[in-house]
Amino acid sequence: MLAKASPRAGKLVVQQTGADGFSAFVPRPLPPDPPLQYDDEMKNLVEKANRALGRLDGATYMLPNPDLFLYMYVRKEAVLSSQIEGTQASLADLLEYEGEPDNDTSSDDVKEVSNYVAAMYYGLERLKELPLSLRLIKEIHARLLQGTRGSHKLPGQFRKNQNWIGGTVPSNARFVPPPAHEVLPCMGDLEKFLHDENNPTPALIKAGLAHSQFETIHPFLDGNGRVGRLLIAFILCHDQVIEKPLLYLSLYFKQFRDEYYERLTAIRRDGDWEGWIKFYLRGVLDISKQATAAARLIMDLQAKHRVLVNTLGKASSTGMRLLDMLYQQPLVSVPIVVRKLDVSSPAARKAINNLERLGILKEISGKKRNRLFMYDSYMNIIREGTEL
Repeated sequence: MLAKASPRAGKLVVQQTGADGFSAFVPRPLPPDPPLQYDDEMKNLVEKANRALGRLDGATYMLPNPDLFLYMYVRKEAVLSSQIEGTQASLADLLEYEGEPDNDTSSDDVKEVSNYVAAMYYGLERLKELPLSLRLIKEIHARLLQGTRGSHKLPGQFRKNQNWIGGTVPSNARFVPPPAHEVLPCMGDLEKFLHDENNPTPALIKAGLAHSQFETIHPFLDGNGRVGRLLIAFILCHDQVIEKPLLYLSLYFKQFRDEYYERLTAIRRDGDWEGWIKFYLRGVLDISKQATAAARLIMDLQAKHRVLVNTLGKASSTGMRLLDMLYQQPLVSVPIVVRKLDVSSPAARKAINNLERLGILKEISGKKRNRLFMYDSYMNIIREGTEL
């Protein structure tokens, strides 16, 4: 449990005394006071991170269809962000579920990941007509929990009870967020910070500060981590730092989970906002570089495989349509191809067999019937870090 709190970050409020006594942490409104100190390391990280984001934006527009790249990256983020919360579902599980949405055998974990994708797209669409606000955050949360195991935990509503992180009760928890009656005032202050027109904070820094503050408030009974990570992408898109929501830090937070939690704790305990922001900016830099490299690899792969498919002669037309489809649906079966390309079963089977013969598709089910094929070389680029 947090033993002390820095006045720069917030205060501990006693909620219960005695053997089971505990204190909850109530954060101060953003931005930090005293303001962030931009030493040479911080300035260098800000410059490098902004440059890397610009390169990522540019690299994606070199792709023949940037939206297909976005399509898969959204799903990769959904898998990673859900895995951080303990969900046991892979990218292949999600793609198989989306390919056969009527399959009732899919696990609750896969359905939760699918909900994350839906919540992300919903939020991006709503941002076109709504400001980034508490209303929008609650709507996104409702979409995230709709029809899942968390559907009884007040979807779209701020919590009315005390919650905690780690431990079995608040008295032995790793961290206790604000009491329920403080949630709305704290979130109201966060909303004002998001709309800081009079004293604007650079959007890249704003996203990092807002994420940590949201995690500290923990305003919902379930789904806080996933919504908090989505908030970073939404802020960067809303403030036009990036054109498309291609920066997702779940892989970085997953790889450096212990440091992530320690940096958040150091804010609350020591007021070390600078340490957190430097950690966050390193993540922006690393993930931007990875995504840019992936975009270039995909562009090269696409060009190489289009040359191969063109060798199929009369069959190249359907083969090219299937190849293009694989960038959105890299896990396919004959029924999926029939439905997606609106072709007959024999035509779908022939197209799959042709791409398998060219080494583009790989059979992964080991079955004689209901066989599944994967665009393996593409998936190897996309699924980095998502393995269970």
